[in-house]
Amino acid sequence: MGNWLTGWSSDRSSGYSSDWSPGGSSGVPSGPVHKLEKSIQANLPPNENCLQQIAVSLVPSQKLEEYIQANLKPNRKSLKQIDQAVDAIWDLLRSQIPVKEVAKGGSYGRETALRGCSDGTLVLFIDCFQQFQDQIKYQDTFLDFIELWLKIHEKKSVKHEHALVVQVSVPGQRILLQLLPVFNPLRSSENPSSCVYVDLKKSMDKVRASPGEFSDCFTTLQQRFFKKYPRRLKDLILLVKHWYEQCQEKWKTPPPQSLLYALELLTVYAWEQGGQAEDFDMAQGVRTVLRLIRRPTELCVYWTVNYNFEDETVRNILLHQLRSQRPVILDPTDPTNNVGKDDRFWELLTEEAGAWLYSPSLNTESPAPYWDVLPMPLFITPSHLLDKFIKDFLQPNDIFQKQINKAVDIICPFLKNDCTWNSDTKVLKTVKGGSTAKGTALKRGSDADIVVFLSSLDSYDSLKTNRSQFVQEIQKQLEAFVQAQELEVTFENSKWKAPRVLSFTLKSKTLNESVEFDVLPAYDALGQLRSDFTLRPEAYQELIELCASQDIKEGEFSICFTELQRNFIRTRPTKVKSLLRLIKHWYKQYERKMKPKSLPPKYALELLTVYAWEQGSGTDDFDIAEGFRTVLDLVIKYRQLCIFWTVNYNFEEEYMQKFLLTQIQKKRPVILDPADPTGDVGGGDRWHWHLLAEEAKEWLSSPCFQVKQKGLVQPWKVPVMQTPGSCGGQIYPTVGGVTK
Repeated sequence: MGNWLTGWSSDRSSGYSSDWSPGGSSGVPSGPVHKLEKSIQANLPPNENCLQQIAVSLVPSQKLEEYIQANLKPNRKSLKQIDQAVDAIWDLLRSQIPVKEVAKGGSYGRETALRGCSDGTLVLFIDCFQQFQDQIKYQDTFLDFIELWLKIHEKKSVKHEHALVVQVSVPGQRILLQLLPVFNPLRSSENPSSCVYVDLKKSMDKVRASPGEFSDCFTTLQQRFFKKYPRRLKDLILLVKHWYEQCQEKWKTPPPQSLLYALELLTVYAWEQGGQAEDFDMAQGVRTVLRLIRRPTELCVYWTVNYNFEDETVRNILLHQLRSQRPVILDPTDPTNNVGKDDRFWELLTEEAGAWLYSPSLNTESPAPYWDVLPMPLFITPSHLLDKFIKDFLQPNDIFQKQINKAVDIICPFLKNDCTWNSDTKVLKTVKGGSTAKGTALKRGSDADIVVFLSSLDSYDSLKTNRSQFVQEIQKQLEAFVQAQELEVTFENSKWKAPRVLSFTLKSKTLNESVEFDVLPAYDALGQLRSDFTLRPEAYQELIELCASQDIKEGEFSICFTELQRNFIRTRPTKVKSLLRLIKHWYKQYERKMKPKSLPPKYALELLTVYAWEQGSGTDDFDIAEGFRTVLDLVIKYRQLCIFWTVNYNFEEEYMQKFLLTQIQKKRPVILDPADPTGDVGGGDRWHWHLLAEEAKEWLSSPCFQVKQKGLVQPWKVPVMQTPGSCGGQIYPTVGGVTK
């Protein structure tokens, strides 16, 4: 491939003075400004154009970051000089124009300007504009005055539609700056109220304005929206924008400027949904954005940071937008502005995205990793399309299942046959656990749990004492095994001094995707299971006695009951598993957003879902929206929850009765693991249930729970509290001072 940096200057526009000269913004429709920019580009020195002639798709994935720093990222000194020049324009104008505030927009204001030449706006908030309509009436008058004032001071500008364009040039950087006199709907308020957007809608209706026509009025919010994101994400945006510019050169008709903004927002969305890591891998980010671009007919992206579904008028605007033809990428500052609506160019972009996504340079490893990001959020999915959402985006296909089985067929034989144990240790059995074994795995992001029961772990005490040694021994032998088998394994560093689990990612030539594993040594407390009943009923008694005599954390030995946990979920109807996938996806979305908050365990939500179905429906064919709504309703009522089952243990034995009565009188929420009576996954105050409850409340306004002509989806009638009496026990203890 050769040296991909050869001959590329880091200074793409040296030799320009700081005087303003005529210019236009990159990518604007054909007209005077666009033609003028073409002429400027034609007169650039050779070293400024050479970067545009090299396809970014030829840059090796491991060199992308170096490529950005060497060629795309503007020089700080140049940007500082640009800021000074823009401030000089502002100083010149404010002495003659009634403007108290300005905002910097475009790529320049969003801090996503490419090195060399980029677009920008200087929004002038005119004091005498009292409403949106004033902007339409008097904007041209102000533009004429500004143009005249610039001429008096021998500064050149070009009038284009409702803006004046001036070129701000310093050594190393040019900004084609639009000057925009607009109405300020925010006034002194830092955050917009719903009244601002209600007023926007009324004004647009009065003057029959086009969607997004007043979006420049919200430039301050746009600048604030981008300011909070890390610099590395903006570097990824630079890379995507540069690729887009190279695509433009192949097209006869220039695409709308809004499409550039749409790609910036799509990149932000990919990063937010992909985990929000600040030290992310640049190639993974690019692959994720390209994969989203290739799904334009499914794209629906929006934010609720400045507007939301609470006000009826704003909600109707949003719902109208979200139900419109894809792609939908809403401006986070203006709900009327769908910046992704031009589907003509999405077809071209889709083709170009595929070419780069599957190019050798971006696939230097196999499989090439990317973030797990859906093209549309669950929140805006109508209730009647939830089943389709699950099938299209959450439910694994046969390829996924074969992939998991292949990976398990590598690890299980290794544990049974290739691990060299001491003479006292034998593998009694290996059991597949986790979501793949339960039948509730998501399309991406689910791992394979393998529990290995060892003969030398012959009690709960021995498991507690020795499991970390076995974890270390398995890792040591697995490292040697993968070298001999030409496999690739990446181990996850444990945060615990004495780890209970060995976590790693497995890659091989036979696997299309990498597979994440958790291998856990365990004590075979149950023995051989038959029809879900243990041959060792004393297993629970031993556990409860140990918990009473030692300082044992709740559920510490739940791994010993993996088979019971698996069977409890696996036997449920297919549609219940679909509901479980939906709840898990909802939970994972919020978990990403709330890192590193201590949220309730995902297993608690799984049990809550099964309970909701058992108590509220119990049928194989139920309304998925009603089930979803019921689970959220239970989350909101977390302070009242007391839920347990008697399928594996009950109140018949005195020791168990005494223990369970103590468990269910703990602080709410109480959700007992049906396989392990010591495992309260509700946890009382242990986890931040209140945060999950707040999120659930916000979701009640989601289109997921709105049915045309029928109003809102209603939850099933489900009791929030179980008692021994309600479960068929012949005792009625006092719970919270009331006999049950």
